[in-house]
Amino acid sequence: MSLINTLKAKFLEAIRSVNPPGRWKILVVDEHSQRLLGSVLKQFDILEENVTLIESITSHREPQPQFEAMYLLMSTTQNVDRIIRDFSNGHQQYAAAHLFFVDGLAEHLFERLTSSPAEPYLKALQELFLNFWAIEAQAFSVRSPGAFFNMYSPPRNDMLYKPMRDRLDEELRFMSKMITNVCLTLNEYPYIRTRPPPPAETASRWRTNLARGSDARAYESVEGDYVAKVLAFMVQQSLDEYKKTNPDFPKPSDPPRPRGTLIITDRSMDTFAPLLHEFTYQAMANDLLPIEDGTTYRYKFQTAVGAYEDKVATLSDADSVWTELRHMHMREAIDKLMADFNQFMQDNAGFKGEGAANLNDMKDMLANLPQYQEQREKFSLHLNMAQECMAIFERDKLPAVANVEQNCATGVTAEGKAPKTLVEDMVPLLDSRDVINTNKVRIIALYIQHRDGVPDEDRRRLYQHARLTLAEQDAVNALVNLGVRISRQSGDKDIKKRLKQKPSNEEEYELSRYKPVLRTVLEDHVASKLDTTLFPYVKDSPSAAPAASSLRSSPAIQPAVSLRSQKPNWHKAARGPNNAQQDSRQRIIVFVAGGMTYSEMREAYLLSKSLNKEIIVGSTHPVTPQHFVDDLKVLEMAGVGSKALPNGLGETNAPPRSAQEVYDQKYFTRDAPPPQRAAPPPSPQPSKGRLLQRPSPVSSFTGSSLSVNSAGYGEKESAGTTEKKKKRGFLRF
Repeated sequence: MSLINTLKAKFLEAIRSVNPPGRWKILVVDEHSQRLLGSVLKQFDILEENVTLIESITSHREPQPQFEAMYLLMSTTQNVDRIIRDFSNGHQQYAAAHLFFVDGLAEHLFERLTSSPAEPYLKALQELFLNFWAIEAQAFSVRSPGAFFNMYSPPRNDMLYKPMRDRLDEELRFMSKMITNVCLTLNEYPYIRTRPPPPAETASRWRTNLARGSDARAYESVEGDYVAKVLAFMVQQSLDEYKKTNPDFPKPSDPPRPRGTLIITDRSMDTFAPLLHEFTYQAMANDLLPIEDGTTYRYKFQTAVGAYEDKVATLSDADSVWTELRHMHMREAIDKLMADFNQFMQDNAGFKGEGAANLNDMKDMLANLPQYQEQREKFSLHLNMAQECMAIFERDKLPAVANVEQNCATGVTAEGKAPKTLVEDMVPLLDSRDVINTNKVRIIALYIQHRDGVPDEDRRRLYQHARLTLAEQDAVNALVNLGVRISRQSGDKDIKKRLKQKPSNEEEYELSRYKPVLRTVLEDHVASKLDTTLFPYVKDSPSAAPAASSLRSSPAIQPAVSLRSQKPNWHKAARGPNNAQQDSRQRIIVFVAGGMTYSEMREAYLLSKSLNKEIIVGSTHPVTPQHFVDDLKVLEMAGVGSKALPNGLGETNAPPRSAQEVYDQKYFTRDAPPPQRAAPPPSPQPSKGRLLQRPSPVSSFTGSSLSVNSAGYGEKESAGTTEKKKKRGFLRF
């Protein structure tokens, strides 16, 4: 199962369900729905479905009363008003309108549509519940990196507790809606488990030392203040409301699939994982290379004549080399890349000889393959990435750095003994000018967590050895807001209750011994060993009767809309049936609020195989170590200067807003200015509102010869597996 393919199939199913008498239809989108659609479908995929024109609802559009239109829009008040405007005051934009909302539509907006002048032109309405981003086959994002600051930035004074809590509730309500969409898209009505608050002695979202007034104490006493718990209750309530109005949910699957589980946690569950150096291909590349949003990489490509040109590559599931290599350790990935290259040379280039023995050989041979452009570019991309990673690995002293990191994170050396020389190993790295400061921040943060806090004087000396800037010191200190104890006095007891990692029976690389806490959680859950006091069920559980559960700690949220009243003379289209899935494995969906690491994404794939489950991981956003450290630097400043929120959260005394008001603001789009009156062009031109038009030699858009060739489009299944190799000693060439 691939989330990307599931979303693609759902969008295509919606487009195909509109079959006007004249065959051709117009697709009307807004900026956000167009991006969602474009994330899983290419333009020619859409045009192949008898779509003659794609128009933006915010632009000036010439009336097309001879065509019916399919509106694919976000469920905003603004968009509903635009639909009504298309058919008001004697204006008729299209012959008829088929409405498809990416999210559920609020009842009051449904009633506004049914009582408007547009009502006679409306043929169907369908809610798709597809508003989330499938970034990989088994990973999704809600694209809210600013949520990290909403969740963990402490209030600066007592007066800000309530407005910050209200803003957090808005964020979580929105987040819960998108998690619910994932469950509905997958036809899952899961059991829900969540993490309880950390011990009261540690700092957490609402237990900071910055404000201890009456307002602060009042909020501390509310049992629902912990982010993961509030979010879990919100998702449970959303799913329950949907179930009430759709009793046939979830629809039976063929073959039957056991009821899944949704585990909701947050970044504070594992503060080691986002700081460690990882050496599997995808995680290492995203840590060390300037890859934008985990997908866009710019590099220099050597042409047949030996010149170099700038290239932009997209790292996605459509690249079979990437999907095959991304979870391999870098040593194995390089071996696999060279083996595949040598095989390609033998099969396609008539190559005779020994083949490439190392990356430099491969680079030289690639320059002599001008006739195999596509394969050259693919091999060249991953060769470039692997070489860059290995150069940084040596330059930044990562073998020594990662050894200290692993000893801190696992609490043992590679030989399985307590690390007694940590300080002696660490201080030379902090003193070294060959180790970059971000890596020093990571080492110190991991060491402090290993010790469960250090005396203030020891921390000051570590900062001094490393010559950290004030902002870099702030990054380490800010971990207190994620429940990490930074300061420790003599006589303080260990208070951190950690999920213990099980010793691995597999041979492992010395610098890759730490396994994310998420792995332990998933393994224990599948084995029915996950402590219910550590991860309680929100409502019912697989082995027990539904537990009595109160929603009093979760704020009121908008129920899933039923569209049950004031049925007009047109009906709501039936919600699309689920695609037949051959896979009958039980699903486990994990949501990590506040950012997921690439190591956690990797575990979803590896454990799906070893545990025979279908594991999907999602988050507010993927996070790299550099991204995490940068966000920690400005956490106490409410995100001011961050990439996600350059102006920070801002202070507000505005009253709490409804879910619809929050949604309308998130998906607000500005109408384009009216077109300038100009002399008519000498030849027919598409209107300014048209984003894309099917190529046509005639203006009637008729004729079946206007097909777009889609041969070659799609994802290729990765072929073959890599033979297990000895894994001690990391990258020793």
